[in-house]
Amino acid sequence: MGSSSLLLCFLFFSTLFSAPAFGAQTIYDGFLNNGNFELAPKPSNLNKTVVVGKHSLPGWEINGLVEYIHGGPQPGGMFFAVAHGVHAVRLGNEASISQSITVKPGVLYALTFGASRTCAQDEVLRVAVSSQTGDLPLQTLYDSSGGDVYAWGFRPVSKVVVVTFHNPGIQEDPACGPLLDAVAIKELIPTYPTKDNLVRNSDFEVGPHLFKNTTHGVLLPPKQEDVTSPLPGWIIESLKAVKYIDSKHFNVPSGNAAVELVAGRESAIAQVIRTVVDKFYLLSFTVGDARNGCHGTMMVEAFAAKQTLKVPFTSQGKGAHKTVSLKFQAIANRTRLTFFSSYYHTKINNFGSLCGPVLDQVKVVPAA
Repeated sequence: MGSSSLLLCFLFFSTLFSAPAFGAQTIYDGFLNNGNFELAPKPSNLNKTVVVGKHSLPGWEINGLVEYIHGGPQPGGMFFAVAHGVHAVRLGNEASISQSITVKPGVLYALTFGASRTCAQDEVLRVAVSSQTGDLPLQTLYDSSGGDVYAWGFRPVSKVVVVTFHNPGIQEDPACGPLLDAVAIKELIPTYPTKDNLVRNSDFEVGPHLFKNTTHGVLLPPKQEDVTSPLPGWIIESLKAVKYIDSKHFNVPSGNAAVELVAGRESAIAQVIRTVVDKFYLLSFTVGDARNGCHGTMMVEAFAAKQTLKVPFTSQGKGAHKTVSLKFQAIANRTRLTFFSSYYHTKINNFGSLCGPVLDQVKVVPAA
């Protein structure tokens, strides 16, 4: 084989393995095609901020009034915070953006995206992957800086699916609408109980994509069932989200990740485990603070079968934590473990940002 042929082979294989993980390639962990919206429409396809043309936004197909936004002050006195880059899109009433991606049928994936409301109204962002849909209420601002990041899980039934973000038009003001500033995807590996721990994903090490250079964590939306939860093994059964945090930007008791219960009793996480009726088990878990400005008297409540444990914890914001345990007797062959924060907290240096105690290292073993 000549040198020119070898060079062509090298270029082919290097392109194959360095290409974005979308289109014809397998998705692993990273942005969708132009997922950070930094590839702008051509100037000829923009009417001020409005994108003109169904295929004018690189990587995306648009429907309805979609605006291409530069973060910062806006005409009319508004200010749009773009936490993950410089540009974002705003979805007007009934507007949507969508993208086709290649996936593995039956595998669990999580989308991670930065989203925020632009008006003090009841805005909703509808996420759809083919026939699977979910509505994310954006009325609650978990971080006053506008840097809220969400995750949403799905299991595809075909090799090619369409990811869509849609504004169902709940608010009446056409000048309002959700702002979307980054979209990534991650393939989530299966998690199983072990002989040493009946809890799946007990250390929360398997979770959604975490944006680099962000200190906001990822919000896991309410009412997420375990089969499609963006946090494998766990159910988000509350009215508000819980936050998935990483050790690079927060204090985490163990490993690379944990969960922060940011909305008091409205922020609950649960898991159903297999048990033997009348047998005794020992539940242990770690609570602490994320060293993120969340101070004060905290309490985590845990439930297992008929047993309840209230764990007080005083946070001085230094990343302290403690491990506690609860002995319970199973009353069925399935036992639900539930955790929530008893109190509501905001950061001491930012009263507009919700925070709370950290949960990690959840373990259940048969009692001796």
